[in-house]
Amino acid sequence: MTYTGDVSTDGPSDVRELPDATIRKASVSPQDNNSYLITCRRSGQQLLIDAADNAARLITFIGEGGSDTVETIVTTHQHWDHHRALAELVKATGARTAAGREDAGELPVPVDVELAHGDRIAVGSLSLDVVHLRGHTPGSVALVLTSADGSVHAFTGDSLFPGGVGNTRGNRQNFVSLMDDVEQRLFDVYPDSTWFYPGHGKDSTLGTERPHLQEWRERGW
Repeated sequence: MTYTGDVSTDGPSDVRELPDATIRKASVSPQDNNSYLITCRRSGQQLLIDAADNAARLITFIGEGGSDTVETIVTTHQHWDHHRALAELVKATGARTAAGREDAGELPVPVDVELAHGDRIAVGSLSLDVVHLRGHTPGSVALVLTSADGSVHAFTGDSLFPGGVGNTRGNRQNFVSLMDDVEQRLFDVYPDSTWFYPGHGKDSTLGTERPHLQEWRERGW
């Protein structure tokens, strides 16, 4: 595998080939926001995660998947830096929009599909699990793809990073909520080999981070 997940702002995307899907990662903003493109190898249909910035780059990014369109754009959460290009991308592609139910009203476009924990999103013959992770924002969601080869791929937005959970701005209740959801809905459900793709920066695996969960709880961030 040549995929590393190491990308630079407005630089080339990194590509991971799976038997049934292609995953592309690009960094599109000065805040090192990641956008992800999932392409179904059988149908060619595509899903974009976080139209974070730089619409022109994202239109090129979508084209890297072999199509000039994308069926669905999922916004992982309501924060401004994850949807700056959303309105322009929707206009250019005609894509339907999806976001967590509790965050949907904060986005700059109407949300066609309001997501809840346990929902699934189809992309051609692929199906991604929706995991609601409460704490960074009320409606933050992760998407989890289990490939035909058994590998698991989790797109965690700003809820889980290498080295800790997302920022809860010193709110103890939100931190505990996020830690509980991340543990119970990701670490307790998916294998250590699960590769996760965050909203900023580098990727990691659940197995790499699992030994540090108690440390994160004790430090409170």
